[in-house]
Amino acid sequence: MIPAHRIQLPAAAPRQYGAMLRFSHSVELDHELRDLIDIRASMLNGCAFCLEMHWKDARERGASEERLYALAAWRESSLYDARERAALALTDAVTQVAETQVPDDVWEEAARHFDEDELAQLLVAITAINAWNRLNIAARTQTGHYTPGMFG
Repeated sequence: MIPAHRIQLPAAAPRQYGAMLRFSHSVELDHELRDLIDIRASMLNGCAFCLEMHWKDARERGASEERLYALAAWRESSLYDARERAALALTDAVTQVAETQVPDDVWEEAARHFDEDELAQLLVAITAINAWNRLNIAARTQTGHYTPGMFG
């Protein structure tokens, strides 16, 4: 179990924690794209534990350090294709929904690159990582204890 300063959610809320894991694992997206989404949302939310976890998993799956570092400034980087850029723009908008309200142009660009099923999977993936970020930040889940693939 990963240490947390405030609460051990897997022990305190095992059914809900398990449901969150099943929810996250239900998403059907390419691992490389999912890693980009998870890392980008975690950057925006400032979730150190999720950044560590998804960075390590992405590296284990072969992602380059260059592409991962550039996520902080993905709009200025040429390392992402149009499909990835559309997914990242949607990730930013949904993650910052209180500020952006997910603008029509962002949604329409994503819809140009993803069919309806893929778009639904993308939206669920973004929602899942945002929920995880909030849980881990609130619990103060500690960094330095995650090993790649630990959560399947």
